[in-house]
Amino acid sequence: MKILVTGGCGFIGSTFIRMALKEHPDVEIVNLDAMTYAANPLNLQDVESNSKYTFIHGDIRSGSDVDKAIDGCDYVVNFAAESHVDRSFDSPGIFEQTNTGGTVNLLKAALKHRIKRFLQISTDEVYGALRPDDPPFTENSELKPSSPYSASKAAADLFALSFHHSFGLDLCITRCSNNYGPRQTPEKLIPFFIMRLIEDRSLPIYGDGRQIRDWIYVDDHCRGIWLALTRGQSGRIYNLSAGCEKTNLEIADLILRSFSKGPENIEHVNDRPGHDRRYAMDFSRAKNELGFTPKTNFEKGIGGTIAWYREHCLWMEEARKRLDNFGLASAQSFS
Repeated sequence: MKILVTGGCGFIGSTFIRMALKEHPDVEIVNLDAMTYAANPLNLQDVESNSKYTFIHGDIRSGSDVDKAIDGCDYVVNFAAESHVDRSFDSPGIFEQTNTGGTVNLLKAALKHRIKRFLQISTDEVYGALRPDDPPFTENSELKPSSPYSASKAAADLFALSFHHSFGLDLCITRCSNNYGPRQTPEKLIPFFIMRLIEDRSLPIYGDGRQIRDWIYVDDHCRGIWLALTRGQSGRIYNLSAGCEKTNLEIADLILRSFSKGPENIEHVNDRPGHDRRYAMDFSRAKNELGFTPKTNFEKGIGGTIAWYREHCLWMEEARKRLDNFGLASAQSFS
């Protein structure tokens, strides 16, 4: 079973690769990654010498790079994406080119090379926002993306479904809630807060901080991806979540307490444009059809995540360096 993983040097992709190689001895992985700011070479340092792992430095926007990487593979799992929501307001074209155009390149190559299954990794943000009393999103919820990032991901999902319906490409789509865990790029909310506190700095929070997100530990997400890849029904969309809704203020408070600090370390800043108020996901379909059940309690998962960042200074230095090199030293995304 040979899998092309795109964007495999990023947070979720690298977690999936390590899990697949560890838990499934028959798996070979080809990792195609453009090595942008979100990729960290230290993420896969422990598998570089594995004979079943191959790294290719390339870009899904390049048809030739995709053809080279996909040749001989049986499956495709597409993690590659521009995912920094705030940056999508300033540079929407990059998001369209990578998230939509790059996915179309992969879909065309999957047809050409007779791939057995294509798995598109998407996001809950394609559904837009919920009001406080609304039920969680299901796979049948209307698509209402509210940022260039989520619009580009919604477009990619629609292209993927069109390749299934028009050309018979075997594929599934997974849409996941907010991830957290070790090795997450430090412009994202939880690692951003942790690193700020390690440096004894305040925590900036958009608006009133009562935006609600549904959180899942990255290992649980990757188990759901594996189940969709191996058990999912062709043409199906699967929501993956842990049903763990938290406000940004609750996240900040929990992390502050782990550093023995209080709310006086919170700094409220102007809200960003079109900031979705609440996300929540119903993952009943994944539970019933795939046997997907999240295993990681949030308090335990966040505690382990905080401990990991405190113990991995070299990783933090490399992550900061990559953000600096891409002109994103002060980047923050409170998605």
